[in-house]
Amino acid sequence: MKQLYSQYTAEDRQVWQMLFDRQIANLQDKASNTFFEGLERIRFSGSKIPEFEQTNILLRKLTGWEIMVVPGIVADDVFFEMLACRKFPATTWLRSLKQLDYLEEPDMFHDVFGHIPLLTNRQFTGFLQSLAFVGLKHLRNPEAIALLSRIYWFTVEFGLIRENNQLKIYGAGLLSSPGESTFSLGTGPNRHPYEVAALYEQDYRKDNFQEKYFFIESFEELYTSVYEIETRLTVKNQLPSACL
Repeated sequence: MKQLYSQYTAEDRQVWQMLFDRQIANLQDKASNTFFEGLERIRFSGSKIPEFEQTNILLRKLTGWEIMVVPGIVADDVFFEMLACRKFPATTWLRSLKQLDYLEEPDMFHDVFGHIPLLTNRQFTGFLQSLAFVGLKHLRNPEAIALLSRIYWFTVEFGLIRENNQLKIYGAGLLSSPGESTFSLGTGPNRHPYEVAALYEQDYRKDNFQEKYFFIESFEELYTSVYEIETRLTVKNQLPSACL
């Protein structure tokens, strides 16, 4: 599949600009410095819908990653295979003006604005690729995939990071959401240090804001945690059923 750039309409361009400008203003005191640095490196702006071919040229030079066009949510095996090959799946369709504040499934703004700037960081992309290798090893184990989904959800999608003694956002689900980006750093939810064992036990919500968020101290911490993630999965899979 390819991004058919010439087919974007005037409404698509208006939607991108409105979403981009609104969220950039909202994230000024909330988002990780890595996110803003990534935006500059891949030259995203509100005035132009990103062209994947141009973005990929920049990404390949920075970290060796690229955007791969998909029609929507892909199966686990396809997803892990793509990440293992340093390809990030992204849709090319944008929500309508009537859908600015809520969608049931991710569109291009979530996939591209939320995820792609972090692909300029080598420790973050190292985490993504390593997590994909673990996923490929455990594809036939639904329980293992469910546990890996929790890790992905509370890091790549809804993760926080401590920077200069302040909690900031790096998860794409937060970066692309005006409501939850504010909520996640407010007085309502609980926030806990990143701990693999805790994430394995934590359920997550797809229909509402999260009740808990987890913060890392650095992207290096995230990257080095993959060993523990795989070790815990391996030990759990080796236990007899009576111990589970």
